[in-house]
Amino acid sequence: MRIAGAAKLVVAVLVFLLTFYVISQVFDIKMDASLGNLFARSPLDPPVRSTKPPRYKCGTTKACPEKHFAFKMASGAANVVGPKICVEDNVLMSGVKNNVGRGINIALVNGKTGEGMDTKFFDMWGGDVGPLIEYLKTILDGTIVLMATYDDGATKLNEEARKLISELGSTSITNLGFRDNWVFCGGKGIKTKSPFEQHIKNNKDSNKYEGWPEVVEMEGCIPQKQD
Repeated sequence: MRIAGAAKLVVAVLVFLLTFYVISQVFDIKMDASLGNLFARSPLDPPVRSTKPPRYKCGTTKACPEKHFAFKMASGAANVVGPKICVEDNVLMSGVKNNVGRGINIALVNGKTGEGMDTKFFDMWGGDVGPLIEYLKTILDGTIVLMATYDDGATKLNEEARKLISELGSTSITNLGFRDNWVFCGGKGIKTKSPFEQHIKNNKDSNKYEGWPEVVEMEGCIPQKQD
């Protein structure tokens, strides 16, 4: 009797599943591989909202308004990890791209489009300041200029080089010293001092790394150049 009852139960389950399959084909219902998923939620239940935080350009903490370019940058870490410069979700300079080096790293960006124009680095420890000075003189009006130090960016700087960088909107360049960490975003033809600048002095009593201060980071929204 028990075997007969079990057989009837199996037959009933098979009939139910067959009936459900036929109905699903007639009404074009998408059958889930797991029946539990089909009945797990009630139509009256509120929609599930994603808890994943939104991602903004360059990994910044907030979105930029219209007619602004998002940027994020970091100085080098001691003489081990190179700096990183990102604008509008485009990484312009980084150790991964293998286009950074000891000294001052510079990325030029079109002030109207936000597109990268050029990248260069100038060795301010074992190099010559002359090429840096000549490069700064060639920058066109309306160009966004981003700079970040790596290892040492100040030893070979002279008054002329500091003046040219100051004219891009920097205020800290006059005090930039041996192995200081510094990031800056300004522009050629800027009429005021740039609000985008961070500077940490090399101080043996407060350095995070032996002989170098901690990494300095900065992010923001650069106003688009208007005609």
